Amino acid sequence: MAVPVAFFALFFAYPVTAIVGRGLKAEGDWQFGRIGEVLSRPDILDVLWFTTWQALASTALTLLIALPGAYVFARFDFPGKQVLRAVVTVPFVLPTVVVGTAFLALLGRGGLLDELWGVRLDTTVWAILLAHVFFNYAVVVRTVGGLWSQLDPRQEEAARVLGAGRFAAFRRVTLPALAPAVAAAALMVFLFTFTSFGVVQILGGPAYSTLEVAIYRQTAQLLDLPTAAVLTLVQFAAVGAILAVHAATVRRRERALKLVDPAQTSRRPRGAGQWALLGGVLLTALLLILLPLGVLVERSFDGPGGYGFGYYETLQSVGAGGSSTFLVPPLEAVGNSLQYALVATLIALVIGWLAAAALTRRAGRLVRGFDALLMLPLGVSAVTVGFGFLITLDKPPLDLRTSWILVPLAQALVGVPFVVRTMLPVLRAVDDRLREAAAVLGASPLRAWREVDLPLVRRAVLVAAGFAFAVSLGEFGATVFIARPDNPTLPVAVARLLGRSGELNYGQAMALSTILMLVCAVSLLLLERIRTDRSGEF
Repeated sequence: MAVPVAFFALFFAYPVTAIVGRGLKAEGDWQFGRIGEVLSRPDILDVLWFTTWQALASTALTLLIALPGAYVFARFDFPGKQVLRAVVTVPFVLPTVVVGTAFLALLGRGGLLDELWGVRLDTTVWAILLAHVFFNYAVVVRTVGGLWSQLDPRQEEAARVLGAGRFAAFRRVTLPALAPAVAAAALMVFLFTFTSFGVVQILGGPAYSTLEVAIYRQTAQLLDLPTAAVLTLVQFAAVGAILAVHAATVRRRERALKLVDPAQTSRRPRGAGQWALLGGVLLTALLLILLPLGVLVERSFDGPGGYGFGYYETLQSVGAGGSSTFLVPPLEAVGNSLQYALVATLIALVIGWLAAAALTRRAGRLVRGFDALLMLPLGVSAVTVGFGFLITLDKPPLDLRTSWILVPLAQALVGVPFVVRTMLPVLRAVDDRLREAAAVLGASPLRAWREVDLPLVRRAVLVAAGFAFAVSLGEFGATVFIARPDNPTLPVAVARLLGRSGELNYGQAMALSTILMLVCAVSLLLLERIRTDRSGEF
């Protein structure tokens, strides 16, 4: 645990503690009274209320729309099922900036709805809710559908034979078995929407602000560190409670259910009702997922002189059309992002593998506390981490403000939890007797790892690397602070373009978002080819 603990202490705990300390200290004394002062402000109460209720509404709407899809993927076998599974999962690995841009192209000024019916939904809460459903649809489909496909259907059939109706059998037999998975999916969706930043920043406008957006505005625009520090503590406490409930739900699910091979539960649809359900899910995927992405791609080719590669060509030059948004050609952001993401993936794999190996030891409270430590980056504002990097890693021996490694380090913090969650089940499944046998035959620990562990977990490593790469590629909250103007990442470049007026900036944002979407989609399709049954579900 030494290396992961040192990594998190230096690049997570130290920056976050420093930024919170600066906000709550005055002349060397802690000013805890500021917490009450900040939380009593009407504007802050409005932010807390909106953050909570939009997360609840997003969660409920996502469950309502995605649960039928979970059932279809769990119980039906139809042509193109694997391709559709990959398609509906694409939004989850997309950066939130791309999601916001896609819905801006669909719902915003000059978007598809505006052109067809003169309707604009950007800067409304409906745009935010729909984007959150788009982003989290795969969470419910993978979490609930993965379990649903392994439930023995004969239990519900037995209830039907004993006289229960279809709905009664589902409510009394299937639903109680699915309840922990539904709760776990709901908690994950709530977590992602509670900490939403890029979607709200792009689609919400000045009227709507979550805690994450408020922390960014208080820090970057108003330089009000006391308020930002209090909001960081509130978000950390809230997300910590959510993660604790989520962990308890997952433990309950794992020990309460007996599962069967998914191949035994999947069959072709029968009857008009099942075919109608399948058609409804396909239509939902078309309107909710493919339509925003398709409009995004279409807008990237729709230039002033007609359809073509005009916007893509301008990405190769600085100041095209009078734009001074970048010091370098915007297209360089593609190479920057790929390089940063590759380095971040390597760091996340090393730290995550060591952490997962330590967690397999099951050494009581110490390891459980270590497990919680690994999840903390998901519970603390990425904006706080990024700004903390700037004010802490600014003097020897760690003066990294001008170093390129700062961005991969911030991205790796978010990638490590995904690596751990992917590799931990597989590492725990490796029989210790294999390692012991290798040791008896004279193998050193390093050779035993190379000859025993590595062949068994190679696919899990590839899956973990894919997730870490996709997450690092789309990290925005921390990177927006530390990415240098002459080395922007793709999400930062898109956000900067959208923040400036002009048709050229808008078109370039669409083009860069399309490129970023394609890179993430290719990563996901590769994951679908190499994933294992145990490591492939969320």
